[in-house]
Amino acid sequence: MTDLVVRRLLIDLSEAFPRRWFAGDAFQTALFNALSMSFPVGEQFFIDSVRNGFKALPPEQQPRFQDEVQGFVGQEATHRRIHGLFNEQLDRQGFVNAWGPRAARRVARLQGTDPRHALAITAANEHFTAIFAEWMLAQHARLAGVQPRLAAMWLWHSAEESEHKSTAFDLYLALGGNHAWRVRWMLAVTFFFTFDLMRQTVNNLWRDGALFRWSTWRGAASFFFGRSGLARQCFGPWRAYFARHFHPSQQHSTRAAHWLAAHGDLYTVVSQR
Repeated sequence: MTDLVVRRLLIDLSEAFPRRWFAGDAFQTALFNALSMSFPVGEQFFIDSVRNGFKALPPEQQPRFQDEVQGFVGQEATHRRIHGLFNEQLDRQGFVNAWGPRAARRVARLQGTDPRHALAITAANEHFTAIFAEWMLAQHARLAGVQPRLAAMWLWHSAEESEHKSTAFDLYLALGGNHAWRVRWMLAVTFFFTFDLMRQTVNNLWRDGALFRWSTWRGAASFFFGRSGLARQCFGPWRAYFARHFHPSQQHSTRAAHWLAAHGDLYTVVSQR
């Protein structure tokens, strides 16, 4: 089991930030805005999935997971609140979140189904965010031109995603979840996550007036396929999920631990589980 610390990030998101806050880069700003737009609905779904999975465990197994589940819920609830504040600024800038409502409609279709399905979806999404988080922490130089409070928000979120990447996965296995459905849900999540992310990114670029600029898509190509690009660096860890004996702990989280240890001045500890 993993000891999870719930932290309160010491940043102020009440003050407006630039429209292209990601060091003036239109594509990266649009993509990270899209990610943030998905988080409030997504994080609530993850919380509900893990809570429901925990309740479905036999009573004799629940003590094994209780502290970790409480820590997971605390971390995800904090992420949801922080990104809600960030998204309020995006609303003021005229961006429209179409991803959140679309995701909420999909979530509603899962009501009343076997809790292992929601856990498998959550585990797949948590793997996505964990490998993205490790990439972000490795590529923190990309945030050099970003306001410190915004850089802190993204790196803190990344570090905590690496911390709790195994929780939903372990609950899925404890409830007898099988490899075949884990793989099927990862394929589905990969399709919908990629499609929704790019759809919302394009929406954001349209509203920013940068959709049809060559520089936007040249930057996108570098972001995904450059030497340290997201797709090139994360394909291997993504593919590893399909191995029968895969476990999230096989992929290291050392950068997350180092970042949290080095930046204790940016947060206070609320609780530890």
